[in-house]
Amino acid sequence: MKTLAAYKAHLREIGKLNSALALLQWDQRTCLPPKGHEARAETIGKLAKIVFELGTADKLGRYLEKLEVEDGLSLEDRASVRVVGKDYRRHKAIPPSLFERFAVARSRSESAWEKARAASDFESFQPHLEEMVDFARRFAEYYGYKENPYDALIEGFEPGMTGREVRGVMAPLRERLVPFLKRLLAEGARPDTSFLRGSFSADRQRALSLRALEAMGYDFAAGRLDTAVHPFTSSTGPNDVRVTTRFVENDLLSSLYSSLHEGGHALYDQGISPELQWTGLDEGASFGIHESQSRLWENMIGRSLPFWTFFRPILTQVFPELSSPSADALWRAVNVVEPSLIRVEADEVTYNLHIMLRFELEDGLINGKIAVADLPDLWRDAMGRYLGVTPTDDASGVLQDVHWSAGLFGYFPSYMLGNLYAAQVFATLQEETPDLDARIARGDFALLRGWLQDRVHRFGKVYEPKELVKRVTGKEPDSAYFLSYITRKYSEVYRLAERG
Repeated sequence: MKTLAAYKAHLREIGKLNSALALLQWDQRTCLPPKGHEARAETIGKLAKIVFELGTADKLGRYLEKLEVEDGLSLEDRASVRVVGKDYRRHKAIPPSLFERFAVARSRSESAWEKARAASDFESFQPHLEEMVDFARRFAEYYGYKENPYDALIEGFEPGMTGREVRGVMAPLRERLVPFLKRLLAEGARPDTSFLRGSFSADRQRALSLRALEAMGYDFAAGRLDTAVHPFTSSTGPNDVRVTTRFVENDLLSSLYSSLHEGGHALYDQGISPELQWTGLDEGASFGIHESQSRLWENMIGRSLPFWTFFRPILTQVFPELSSPSADALWRAVNVVEPSLIRVEADEVTYNLHIMLRFELEDGLINGKIAVADLPDLWRDAMGRYLGVTPTDDASGVLQDVHWSAGLFGYFPSYMLGNLYAAQVFATLQEETPDLDARIARGDFALLRGWLQDRVHRFGKVYEPKELVKRVTGKEPDSAYFLSYITRKYSEVYRLAERG
């Protein structure tokens, strides 16, 4: 079929350029010399414009029109036409010149954020953030929406989701999590974490992260581990999926769990079927589904007792000073619950409260109810309301996340949805694999990795998120799985059951 062949060739050209763009962005966030940022912003902007123009080219539109009514397409080809068609129509609404200005501004904004965060200086970043908010509002109007401009932005990260649905999910979580958190802190036996205090060199932390990634099955022949201010995973092309972490000298767990988290993302990308490369389907089904894989590995596996039964000997090899705590003591220590300032270091019980805060603020920003200048004070107020702690500086407050500097409004709800999807998928995995704990305890992750690849990873974007969850679990997405997981696990960690 000539049209299908031409369509695929066009997508392949876009894929090659996106690969180059991803590499430039990875370099910018890991090892670009400080003086190189200005020129890099211009280069990224120019290349992003070329990719944008190819993705909105009239001939691509003609290919899509023909293929959308074509019978006999394979499942994958139909999915490609659906996904690419949706993106085409969204992006076609944006003038190329506007997108180029956005790409340049975004690159400068990310660089400005890094400097502002290091100096804990929101005012220096404020003009860049105001520009990003303005772009987001304009894009939402171009995309179109029925009820809320914020819905137009969520759609880019979580297809089919709306702000109203997010609020509907948040309500039962808030209703159950807040009182459960209070009960844990008031009645529970807080785990001993004293043995985790100390000084842990970056070199040894890196060695531990490498051992964890190797155990998971991350393919280092198709990736690498680097450091970044804000850890991320970058798929720079076929067989090139890179992870980053950060090392905090007095916090051993930060780098370990960051590596497990990013490793979960990377296994997803490495597990996508090669047949989907450069078809518009060689990504995760959604940001929430992608997050489900990272949170599953980080928390449901990495913070489990079976994992620490396996990983304790590795920990003591790298850090002999930690040879005293038992696997049970380590398991309890890594699951301590404590309202904290930093989202990426939040425990499982309080994490979603961080997302609720961000959703509330960015929804207000996009709808014009909140001014950028007021964000630091509003952030501190919301932290007090949601978590009972208040940041004393901007670095541990409004400047802690990279997302807004990159114009990624509508992204944060995906983190919460990822937790919910992960719990539902994990419940199915446990039901179908009765000896899962025993396998993990002996360091055998092959079946786990293979199950996830077969049920989730290989499909890429072939299925939309809600459909994929139903295919994997047999049920519609349901927050009850997450609430059950949290209350059961943390009642045990904090010995609530023992206390009646």
